[in-house]
Amino acid sequence: MAKKYFILLLLFTTVSAKAQFVPLSEASEISILTIGPGAELYDKFGHSAFRINDPATGQDVVFNYGVYDFDTPNFYLKFAQGKLLYQLGVSYYESFYNSYVAQNRWIKEQTLNLSQAEKQAVSDFLWNNAKPENKKYKYDFFFDNCATKIRDVTQEVLGNKLEFKDDHITETYTFRELIQQNLKANSWGSLGIDIALGAVIDRNAKPIEYQFLPDYVFKGAANAFIHRDGETEPLVKNTKVLFENSPQPTANNFFLSPIFTLGLLGLLIIFLTYRNYKNSCRSRYLDTTIFFFTGLIGIFLLLLWFATDHTATANNYNLLWAFPISILVFWAIAKKKVSPKFKRYALLLLLLLILLAIHWITGVQVFAIGLLPLLIALAVRYVYLIYFIGKKE
Repeated sequence: MAKKYFILLLLFTTVSAKAQFVPLSEASEISILTIGPGAELYDKFGHSAFRINDPATGQDVVFNYGVYDFDTPNFYLKFAQGKLLYQLGVSYYESFYNSYVAQNRWIKEQTLNLSQAEKQAVSDFLWNNAKPENKKYKYDFFFDNCATKIRDVTQEVLGNKLEFKDDHITETYTFRELIQQNLKANSWGSLGIDIALGAVIDRNAKPIEYQFLPDYVFKGAANAFIHRDGETEPLVKNTKVLFENSPQPTANNFFLSPIFTLGLLGLLIIFLTYRNYKNSCRSRYLDTTIFFFTGLIGIFLLLLWFATDHTATANNYNLLWAFPISILVFWAIAKKKVSPKFKRYALLLLLLLILLAIHWITGVQVFAIGLLPLLIALAVRYVYLIYFIGKKE
């Protein structure tokens, strides 16, 4: 899945689509390339692409659906809104291969078991798709990305002859669980994804839907079959490793992890709350900071839900702790004397946290484990605010 959430444009040598609709020779091969995960968050999910190699004509090119144009007007705004168009890029195989070797990412190739007519049909489809008027498409994190394009193009060309078996899928996963397979649970990338993506990704994915991830495209192709002339043959006739990466040491600094960092923050909030209780006072600066930043995060999540085309950010119940209205009333909590009516708002925030816990326990939405210390601290603070404001009534 090329450059999945924060995708960078691969700078390959591009190939002109002109005059590429040439007959393939009998020696030609069409294959699926699967690339392993990289070091950056946007590389963690790997990548998929098609390769057409025809020694007789010298054609050896890669079709990569994970490309976009940095010169697009309002690039970052469109990216945030989910309106950025991705496109099919064509590059020479050698430059494609060398770029991933330089990144120390493994490369596997599955040569497809296609007839000459089928190979030509796939080639014609891809070259036609690479035309300027056809190459752009609207990217979707789960349903239309560089990995799903491999499956969809193969299905489009082969039609009913192609059958994807699903007996290699032995466990049922939600979309969120599939994403987290590629991430460390106690990492900032995992935390950010769990906060930004909503409850819509906590449903079980169908086996064919697993193929939004390149690794499952690889496994799906390995367990797919072609029905042709009354016979059934494997879709993949040969698999080989083109490049085996060397293992790299993984940096695990617990002291920079979300659990530790937010744990310290949670302890600080609880400590200040305890000191406030002992001194029968209230830290206005602490409450102002909590209300401002939780409200600000809530506004961001609300925009991701309603103001973008991202399908995965809908129904996000992180809004139960990052409540947007808090940014509208933080000025009230900043006052030395708080209105007794604010007790009701603090009670509302506490009830929302209880509702969040119910959502978590019942599986409506899974929340980032790194948030747990902060959520506990917020609950403690809201209980104290209810107590303190009620005492002043």
